Amino acid sequence: MHITGPGVWGEPLDEDQAKGVLRRALDLGVDFIDTADAYGPDVSERLIAQALHPYPPHLVIGTKGGFLRRGPSHRWVADGRPSHLKEACEGSLRRLKLERIDLYQLHAVDPCVPIEESVGALVDLRAAGKIRYIGLSNVTIDELNRAARLTPIVSVQNRYNLRERASEDVLEACEQRGLAFLPWHPLAKGALTRSRRALNAITARHGATPGQLALAWLLRRSAVMLPIPGTSSVSHLEENVAAAAITLSDEELAAIAGSTARRRGVSASRSVDESPGRRPA
Repeated sequence: MHITGPGVWGEPLDEDQAKGVLRRALDLGVDFIDTADAYGPDVSERLIAQALHPYPPHLVIGTKGGFLRRGPSHRWVADGRPSHLKEACEGSLRRLKLERIDLYQLHAVDPCVPIEESVGALVDLRAAGKIRYIGLSNVTIDELNRAARLTPIVSVQNRYNLRERASEDVLEACEQRGLAFLPWHPLAKGALTRSRRALNAITARHGATPGQLALAWLLRRSAVMLPIPGTSSVSHLEENVAAAAITLSDEELAAIAGSTARRRGVSASRSVDESPGRRPA
């Protein structure tokens, strides 16, 4: 998401740097990259292909469809019409230079389209050999259940971090069913890096940053957790990846969780940054 221009719109300010981030990720052992046609739009997928194609066999690229972009704004508009999703998938295949997308995710539930119709389009794409696995993003537990009645779902991508845990029920459902849970906004846009008072002792013990502890907490929180921290900087990428080597004790896990107030009552599919609005007629 962050290898695009400001506001997740247009070309990056430094294209070579953006491609350098992608290449360094593979050097560091990253084997899953999450993107979407809405990032740019189209820019993120194109840069991934330019930097990494032909892809190494172990690399999994997951992308998403179902959002329309009108400009560099954080108010995005959901479009879950089957016709749009099929067209969006074809575009992603072209930009990523793939014959089949390993993981294709419904980016958001369109309030104008029953989720069964949107997911049905993904089932058709899988039957046509265009995608391998189906995932969901920004969904409630009810929407997950409705989709799962139609077809196997392998992953859910919802907003989740130390401060924002409204998707706890969705995470627990993923644990029970063996689905991957991909928390987006895992660092709360740097807010956790300012929570130094409560975290100082633990950061000093591990020689880590508060942001690294936030990622380590997510990884320790659940075996199905796969954080997807975005960045436009190689140094920040390296810092994020290093968080996977931090092992937290039970006491540290509880202390970190208690250092931030749990935010409740926020619908998983109605987030601040990617708010599915009503499509224009």
